[in-house]
Amino acid sequence: MNSLFYTYFQLGFQHILDLNAYDHLIFIVALCALYKVADWRKILILITAFTIGHSLTLILAALDIIRFPSLLIEALIPITIILTATYNLLPHHQVQDQSQVNVTALYPHYLMALLFGLIHGMGFSNQFKALLMKDQSIIALLFPFNIGIEAGQLLIVGAVMLVSYICLNILRVSHQAWIRVISFIAGGLAISLLYNVLTGG
Repeated sequence: MNSLFYTYFQLGFQHILDLNAYDHLIFIVALCALYKVADWRKILILITAFTIGHSLTLILAALDIIRFPSLLIEALIPITIILTATYNLLPHHQVQDQSQVNVTALYPHYLMALLFGLIHGMGFSNQFKALLMKDQSIIALLFPFNIGIEAGQLLIVGAVMLVSYICLNILRVSHQAWIRVISFIAGGLAISLLYNVLTGG
């Protein structure tokens, strides 16, 4: 069982870091774009909200308690990235200096992370069910798979914050420019992903 636990931990970890299925990775990058390293408490709340959302639907969808067409979920995931990138670019985030982003303006961001987490959880569940062998226990393997996803997610957040620190504190890129560049790149990639889903490309 320990070997099986580690196997599904690895599968969850590799899934979120898979560059051939990078939609979840782009979402996390876009989600964290508003924050600096000093905002680690806000990042913790944000990632917790996303985790609660995707863990809930991962469990419910993997157990077939809820069902959604896979094509719908494949389309909705890039839409969550586009909406997140658009939110980042709203006028109240266009800071004129290196000061902190308004805290109260970020409350909707936490709710958005929770709601969009629900959609990403259904995407995770499709991958999880595809990996299951016949007669394997779904419940027993959901936990290590989800923990693997969380470990990969934290690695991505850490990498984003490291790059953010280098750009903002060493290269002296403005926070406004950082938000715009990350959001435009994430949004552009998401539009391409959505186009591929809708056209079968």
